Amino acid sequence: MTSTVRPAFEAETEKRPGRWLALAVLVLAVLLVAVDATVLGLATPYISEDLQPSGTQLLWIGDVYSFVIAGLLVSMGSLGDRIGRKKLLLVGSVAFGLVSVLNAYASTPELMIVARALLGVAGATLMPATLALIRNLFHDPRERSLAIGIWGATASAGTAVGPVVGGFLLEHFWWGSVFLINLPVMAVLVLVGVKLLPESRNPEPGPWDLMSVVLSLIGMVGIVYGIKEAASHGPNATAGAAALLGAVALYGFVRRQLTLPIPLLDMRLFRNRGFSGAVLADLLTILGLSGLVFFLSQFLQLVQGRGPLEAGLAELPAAIGAVAAGLVAGTVARRYSVRAVTAGGLAAIGLALGSLTLLSESTGYPLLGGALLVVGVGAGFSFTVTADVILSSVPKEQAGAASAVSETAYELGAALGIALLGSIVTGVYAGFTAPPGTPPEVAAAAHESLGGAVEASADLPDAEPLLDAARTAFVDGIALAAGLGAAVLLAASVAAWVLLRGQKLGDGE
Repeated sequence: MTSTVRPAFEAETEKRPGRWLALAVLVLAVLLVAVDATVLGLATPYISEDLQPSGTQLLWIGDVYSFVIAGLLVSMGSLGDRIGRKKLLLVGSVAFGLVSVLNAYASTPELMIVARALLGVAGATLMPATLALIRNLFHDPRERSLAIGIWGATASAGTAVGPVVGGFLLEHFWWGSVFLINLPVMAVLVLVGVKLLPESRNPEPGPWDLMSVVLSLIGMVGIVYGIKEAASHGPNATAGAAALLGAVALYGFVRRQLTLPIPLLDMRLFRNRGFSGAVLADLLTILGLSGLVFFLSQFLQLVQGRGPLEAGLAELPAAIGAVAAGLVAGTVARRYSVRAVTAGGLAAIGLALGSLTLLSESTGYPLLGGALLVVGVGAGFSFTVTADVILSSVPKEQAGAASAVSETAYELGAALGIALLGSIVTGVYAGFTAPPGTPPEVAAAAHESLGGAVEASADLPDAEPLLDAARTAFVDGIALAAGLGAAVLLAASVAAWVLLRGQKLGDGE
């Protein structure tokens, strides 16, 4: 997949003062996706109470969005090369808004899973276009670093805005309202983007290879489903068959890309050590973080008894740290080094996650808030620098391919993290022993999820013994997942230190 921009267009974008306004429109798209990802975690206890999904269905609601995006990003990036990235971004924004309505009014767990999957399809049309357009809007490396920092900071701001706004809505309206906040953002993006965004496309993109699209989707979904199934129920034939099918499909995808004259994804990009190191760092970072983040809102609400708005405000330090670090990351990386900033950021996240192994029901906010702040700062530094490395490691005409790979790593890491670490939390939780005398139907519901335990025990004369056992098991699961996440982040830090040796950002020349 390539994206060629005509020299005349490059000269125009180099000089046009509207490029910063165009950036504002692009970050609205990022804000749209970030807000949606964060409000789901906050709304999960309410969705669990209303739709009564099983523990497995709850995980599907959480991760189907991510791995549908992961499976389609490369394909949608190629489609943007053909029809124009601006057009794909605007069409995707409209689709994202409309499917958000379906999420808001889902009436069964099955319909919610389908709605989340469709939202993933729409999200896949948004993600590759934003970074690729930034690469083609900003040719000066220092300007580009600042633009990427603003882009990343907006994503982090979305993680702050989502819980706070979502918490307010959950305290005053039904849970579906948290998805409807996408609509005004989508409307502004489309109305302003039509006028401000320049079009960017490949004038000779080649055919959109349907077989590659199918192979990438089957490969991603098969691998993630296999890991999810094995983590939830132990190694079994279904998990093995899914993983094998996914591996075969991905092998076929790679072989096909190497033989096509104009592939969906140019595999030669991975020969660049800096590019590969940055992609791997992103994947491992999200893998280590996402499973834990998915359960954090449930911990704050169902274990510590905070209201949804208070829970949203409690998560603010992570976003504040990420915004602050993202805006200065490029400058710091030039002053010191890319690998020092990236590896240091990842190590900080790992140590912060390690501190959460001490989590208990009575843990005070200073420990949790401090850990979240360190996580945010570390993520702000590492993600901003790796995004810059990924884009600056390739020619402008390959910006579409590079951004699609970057976003695929992010979304695949999120899906794997929820599948692996989320399944660990669920597995530890499901192993708790219900107090003697608990009615069998109440015990069965309680073992499905913590939300199920709260709902099922509402009519018991003495619900505290059951809830104490359930909460303790849930916290034990989070502590174990935090320890595993810390190990993954520290490994990612070592990998970044080795693979990003000698890597530099552009110097503006």
